[in-house]
Amino acid sequence: MIFRRSIVSELTGTASAVFTVLFSIIFSVGLVRIIGQAAGGRVDNQAVFELVALTALTWLPIILTLTLFVSVLMTLTRSYRDSEMVVWFTAGRSLTAWIGPVLRFAWPIVVSIALLALFVTPWANAQIEEARERFQQRDDVSRVAPGRFIESGGTDRVFFVESVDILDGQVRNVFVSMRTEGREGLIVAAKGVIELAKNGDRFLVLEQGRRYEGTPGKLEYRTMEFDRYAIRLESRADQPIGERRAKSLALLQLVSDPSQLNLGEIMWRIGLPIVALLVSLLAIPLAYVNPRVGRSFNLIVAVLLFAVYLNVLNTVQAYVQQGRLSFNIGVWVVHALFLVLIVALFTRRVYMQRSLPRWLLRSSQPKAAEPA
Repeated sequence: MIFRRSIVSELTGTASAVFTVLFSIIFSVGLVRIIGQAAGGRVDNQAVFELVALTALTWLPIILTLTLFVSVLMTLTRSYRDSEMVVWFTAGRSLTAWIGPVLRFAWPIVVSIALLALFVTPWANAQIEEARERFQQRDDVSRVAPGRFIESGGTDRVFFVESVDILDGQVRNVFVSMRTEGREGLIVAAKGVIELAKNGDRFLVLEQGRRYEGTPGKLEYRTMEFDRYAIRLESRADQPIGERRAKSLALLQLVSDPSQLNLGEIMWRIGLPIVALLVSLLAIPLAYVNPRVGRSFNLIVAVLLFAVYLNVLNTVQAYVQQGRLSFNIGVWVVHALFLVLIVALFTRRVYMQRSLPRWLLRSSQPKAAEPA
């Protein structure tokens, strides 16, 4: 009882610290990336923190899986380094005795990962896609970020404005680059206003400006000044949201439409909690520290194995989505291989070292100094 409580308590404390560090890193990276996209006019400035929170939800299954793996690895590595494992082994505990406490600590996290992967993450991905598509469907001027060049939805116009007032539709110091039928046009104006026609079309009416028009490579350019100049805006606000990708679909939608893409997504979602469970067991034999090799050698091997596990699972998912591998095989083959690896590592640590011949053990021990 004391054995299990002490291990579970230490694992919980280590996991809290590891999760805090990992989540802070992921949140900070996501925040910087989305702020950069908002500054470039690719996402809505007012939805930055919402997108960051939703993006963090999509990363939670991987963060929790890595937290589980690192926590078990660090806890047992410290026990080896401080000779606590020697005490437990001397008391009659085998390395397999750590499986029970580790599973007791891991099962709530594994269940949380399953719920996140199956239900929460798809919902978060759907919300992110809808927010991005709604922003893309706004008219050109509404998407403009003051002080930056923004490409229109049709990629044939580039806008630059010094300031925008969305409430009354006022823009000031406007620059517009247009391309129509092989001719380039540049428009500059002191100010403009958004007007709505009777048929519902929206126009940007520029005032007190100039228009330059010509063909690239030729010296002939036409210049004209205007008091009012109207530009029809692209507006797609009434169009429906496009078809969602597989990662944004709910589990029931994936099951009801078992296409190759959907089957690959189902395989990935089912595989994440299995990965979390297996890597928590994999960390037990990998935590062994040999002072002659160094304290960081096992950590390097563990991180490499974790990366290989996820990359191989991702590759198999791609094969299933491309139809190059059957779903019935892909859903279990990677996990089965790593389960065999876990059994092999436990066997090596628990049984094979005990069965080494005495002459080999004797030869590995340092020889005593001969008397003079």
